[in-house]
Formats: sequence, structure tokens, C-alpha cells
Amino acid sequence: MHSEQIRKVLGTILLVFVIGIGFCKPVHEWINIPSQVVVFEGVEQQLVKQTPELGSLTAHTNQSHFMFNEVEHEEMAAVTVLAQGQGDGEVTIQSGSLPVKKMDVKVLPEVKVVPGGQSIGVKLNTDGVLVVGHHLIQTEDGEQSPGEIAGILVGDMITEINGEKITRMSQVATFVQEAGEKGEKLDIQVKRDQKTIQKKLKPLKAKGESSYRLGLYIRDSAAGVGTLTFFDPKSKKYGALGHVISDVDTKKPIVVHDGQIIRSSVTSIEKGSNGDPGEKLASFSDQRHVLGSITKNSSFGIFGELTTQKQIKNDLHDQEMPIALSSQVKEGPAKILTVVEGEKVQEYDIEIVSSTPQKYPATKGLVIKVTDKNLIEATGGIVQGMSGSPIIQDGKIVGAVTHVFVNDPTSGYGCHIEWMLQEAGIDIYGKNDAKAS
Repeated sequence: MHSEQIRKVLGTILLVFVIGIGFCKPVHEWINIPSQVVVFEGVEQQLVKQTPELGSLTAHTNQSHFMFNEVEHEEMAAVTVLAQGQGDGEVTIQSGSLPVKKMDVKVLPEVKVVPGGQSIGVKLNTDGVLVVGHHLIQTEDGEQSPGEIAGILVGDMITEINGEKITRMSQVATFVQEAGEKGEKLDIQVKRDQKTIQKKLKPLKAKGESSYRLGLYIRDSAAGVGTLTFFDPKSKKYGALGHVISDVDTKKPIVVHDGQIIRSSVTSIEKGSNGDPGEKLASFSDQRHVLGSITKNSSFGIFGELTTQKQIKNDLHDQEMPIALSSQVKEGPAKILTVVEGEKVQEYDIEIVSSTPQKYPATKGLVIKVTDKNLIEATGGIVQGMSGSPIIQDGKIVGAVTHVFVNDPTSGYGCHIEWMLQEAGIDIYGKNDAKAS
């Protein structure tokens, strides 16, 4: 019994000791030193901050293309690395002669794209016909919806009727009328939550009418306004919006068959306020300048290739600009490019309130706040239609505006540019170069 009490006392002392170490500032500083760092070739980047708790830090490696520098100025003291060649290497961080931590450094080729900021019209055609509601038909037997009876749900995508692929609403009427006149059921294939389901539906006609109906509200396209984020002048690939486009009725992401981005002009702004995010009102039509195709609608925006032969300009930053990875973005001042009137792209001040280094693609990696008085005066802050506005910090594209805080229109979320580039199919990790060599 006595030995049991001793063990409990020793265990308690050990626990208090471990917790105490956890609160020790030098331990915190050591934990904050990353074990992995990704840098771009030819770009100087911080490896570790100098802190009084860890003493004077230096970096050492056997890689000849790594050059280190100890930077000291009023804002920050740090150890930086400049890599003059691609590849991986191990770096040892030392305090005096004592090794503090080993760090894996991966060097990637520098990636540059052209920032956007232009207002664009978005026209999407769905990959099938989207069911957005049930319609009751007044028949001899009362009100009925054939689609609902068949078990077709709001949000289902009709992709085939009687074995024929369906891409437009105009294709549906012929099948429905023919089956109705023959008193037959339609074989309907729908996609629901990535699953393919077969349904049987018998069209009905309303009293006093000759045409037959499905009893479904359907849609094959969607349109809206957003902002171009970037494009690659070599591959013509682009990214915009920074978030997925969902159907206004079903709230589900739209599966894209094809689509276009079109040059648009902002006609007015409905200012945002607490509880109301506001929006850009813009005009575009089929006769306006088509900029590119849409092939993907993902969590990070819409993507495709530019088809215009004319050079796309924002008249502020029309040359290729380097990008920053999520680990390289810092809290502090930044700028966004966007349009608030007509087609003129302007630069506005914001603050990056927080940035989450992300190892894997994830949305809402940035929290931003509009600080520019002119933008707040014009829009109230972030409004719908501003999504996709590129975020620029220290001469690099770091992300895109995505969402506004409903209760604070001056603040919102952004996504990191590296995930948008990845979705666009632009190689930022040097994989293609590695295969070629």
C-alpha cells in the first residue's frame, strides 16, 4: 500500500513536470520550428525566426546550392535560405554548436501567372437536366406529380431518357409527349450523390390540356457574376471565383457539362451591411466578348481555358507574377484587384488577419479584412460578385477572395492560390520537370 502511494506521488510529480515543460517558452519556440519547408528556386525565404529563448540560430547543410543568410532588422530577425537549384535537402538548425532541429527543405521551380481582377459573367450548362422542384398536375384523379410518384428527388440530375443522353431541356418534351400518348413509362436515369439510379415515370396530362408533363421543374443552365483570379499565358488555363457554384434552389454544386466566361460590366453595387452581404450587379450577353470555356466547377472555383485571341489586361499588373504557397503567406497588409464600376480593375488595401499553412487542399485558408476607405465607401466591404478577386502580398499572388462574413461585410475568407492552380491543372510542384529529366 505504501509503495502504491509512492508511485502515485511520483506519477503526479512527473505529470506536473511534463506540463511545466509544455509551458516553457524555449520548448514552444522549438516546437514552432517547422520540420518541413517548401521554397521556390531563386527566391529567398525564411527558415526560422531568431528568438532570445533559443539563442543565435544558424543553418547548416551539405547541399551546395543552398545559401543561408542571417537577416536582422527592426521587424524581424531570421535565418533565410536561397536555393539555386531544384531538389530536396536536409538542413540542420543549430544554436551555437548545439543541433536544435533537422528540417527537410524541398525546392520547387518558381511558378508565375498573370493576376486577374476583371469582372466576368459566368454561364454554366449542367451535365444533364437538374431537378429543382416538383410540380403538381391537376388530373381527373386529383393533383399528382409523376416525378414525385416515380421517386425522383429535388437535386437529382436526369442524364438519360430511354437510353438517350440528355444534356438540354429541349430534348425532354418529345420523349414525354410520345410516352404519354402511348400510355408508356419512361426509363429515366438520374445521378444522385455520385450514384446512378434507374427510375420509371409515367407522364400525365392536366384536365383540358393535350400535352403531357413530368411533374418536375427542371433546369439545364445557370448564370452569375464573379471575378477572374489568374491565367497562365502559356497554357491558357485560368481560375476564377475561388468557391463552388451551387444551384440556387437545390443548394448543391452544379455538375458542369460545359460553359463560358464572358467579359462583363459592373452597373451598380448593392452595399453590404450587417446581415446582408450585398452584391455587384453586372451586365453581359451572348454578344459580349467570350473569354474562355468552363470545364470544371470545384470547391476552389471554376476552371477552363481561355479562348479569346485578344490579350486580357487589368492595366495594373499585366505581367506574370510569382505565387506564394500557403506556408509563405504572412499576416499583415495586402491588396486585392477587383471592379466596382464598369470594367475598370482597381487595387484596394486589405489586411490578412490570419493565414493557415495547409499541407492538403482546403478552403477558407485565409481570413481577410478590407481596410481601404474607398472600397468600404463604394461597397461596404466584400460583396457577392467579388469572389475570385486576387489577393497580392509582397509582389506575389497569395490567394483569392471567397466569402464574406454575414455579420461583418468588411471581413471574409480567402483560399490559397496553390489549391486553385492545382485545380486548374497547372504544375506547381515540378512533377512534369522531374519526369522529363
